[in-house]
Amino acid sequence: MTDDPARCPAHAVPAGPELFSREFVADPYPAYAHLREHRPVHWTTLPSGVEAWLVTRYADAKQALADQRLSKDPRWSEAAWKQGKVGIPGERSGVGAHLLNLDPPDHTRLRRLVAKAFTPRRIEEFRPRIQELTDSLLDDFARNGEADLIHDFAFPLPIHTICDLLGVPEEDQADFRTWAGMMVRHGGGPRGGVARSVKKIRGYLAELIHRKRAAPSTDLISDLIRASDHDDHLTEAEVAAMCFVLLFAGFETTINLIGNGMHALFSNPEKLREIRSHPTSLPSAIEELLRYDGPVELATWRYATRSLTIGDQEIAAGEPVLVVLAAADRDPRRFAEPDLLDPARADNQHLAFGHGIHYCIGAPLARLEGQIAIGTLLSRLPDVRLARPEDELRWRGGLIMRGLQRLPVTFTPEAGPADTGSPAN
Repeated sequence: MTDDPARCPAHAVPAGPELFSREFVADPYPAYAHLREHRPVHWTTLPSGVEAWLVTRYADAKQALADQRLSKDPRWSEAAWKQGKVGIPGERSGVGAHLLNLDPPDHTRLRRLVAKAFTPRRIEEFRPRIQELTDSLLDDFARNGEADLIHDFAFPLPIHTICDLLGVPEEDQADFRTWAGMMVRHGGGPRGGVARSVKKIRGYLAELIHRKRAAPSTDLISDLIRASDHDDHLTEAEVAAMCFVLLFAGFETTINLIGNGMHALFSNPEKLREIRSHPTSLPSAIEELLRYDGPVELATWRYATRSLTIGDQEIAAGEPVLVVLAAADRDPRRFAEPDLLDPARADNQHLAFGHGIHYCIGAPLARLEGQIAIGTLLSRLPDVRLARPEDELRWRGGLIMRGLQRLPVTFTPEAGPADTGSPAN
C-alpha cells in the first residue's frame, strides 16, 4: 500500500495486500478489509498519479456521500483538474456541466428536470420494451450452446434501453453501441479512442437536439427541450450534458450489474439454484448482488471545500476524496457475514447506488433491467454455467466501475423450430 509517511507513519499500518495490482483488480475485497480494519480513511497514490483519500467503512462512507462540504466540482482540486487526472470523460470536452460534477443549486435544478423521466410509473412503462430487448438478445444466441454474456447480452441491453429512453432513432443506435464500447473497453481513461468517442457522441447529441426541437416526441430529449423552452431555462449545452451523463453512467452500471451478478451466482451455485427455484425472490436477490459485488466500486470524485473530519481523519481543503462503495458494502460493522452471498438478506441498505443528493437517478431502471435480464436468462437457459476456469476471467481496469471484460458461458442449446422433430407440412 502507498502511504504518505507524514500522514500515515509506516509503523501505524501493518503491511496489507497491494492496491491497484492485477491481483487487486481481480479481487479487491481482501485489501479493502485490511483498510477498513487498520486505516479506514486512507491517503494513497492512484495509478494516475493523483493522491486521494479512500473512505472504506460504511458509516464513514454514508457520512461522506451526504456531506455538502465535499463538492462535486473538480475545480476545488485545481491542480489535478488541470492535469486531466480527475473526473470522467467529457468534463473537458464541452459536455461537463452534468449531474456528476455539479453542486446545488445547479444540481438541484437539473436533477429535478431529469427526475421526471425516472418516476416509478415511467420506468414501469419500459418493462415490456426491456423484456422485448432481452428476449431478442437471447434469441440471437440461445440455440448456439455458448455465448459471451458481456458482449452478447449485458452490453447491448442497456445501450438500446438508454437510447430508447433518450429518443435515439433505432437506425442510429449501432453507432452509439460502437462509441460506448470504446469507452467501456478503455475504462473511461484519457486515451485517444475515448476522446474520439466522446467527440462523436457530443456532435451527434447536438445534431439530435436540433432535430428534436423541430419535431419533438415523447422521449427524454424532447422533454428536456420543452423544459428549456419554458420556465426552467435549460440551455442546449445542459441538455447535451444531461444526455451524455445518462448514457455514460446508465449503461455501464447495468452491464456490470448483470455481469457481476451472474459471475457471483456462478461462484455460488447453490444460491443460483435457489433463485431459479423461487423466481419471486429475484428483487431481493438483485439487492444482494448489488451489495456483494456491485457495478460501481468507488463513488465519483469529491473535493473538500474546507477542512473536515471523516472518522478520526482530518481532510484538508482541496483534497480529493473517493468513497469506496465496494468496501463499505462489506463492512462487518453494518452487515452480518458480509463476504457471504445471501439473496434473502434482510435490512440490506447497501450503498451500491450511492447516498444523499447524488444517489443514482437511474437506479430504478438499472434494477428493472437486472431483474428482467437475470430472471429471463436463468429461466430460458436453466443449465447456464461458466465456460472457462475462474482464474482465466479478466476484470476491466479502471478506478470507478467494476466489471468483467468477458463472461463466456455454455449451456444446452434451446430447441428451435427446426429442432422440434415435428413433421414438415
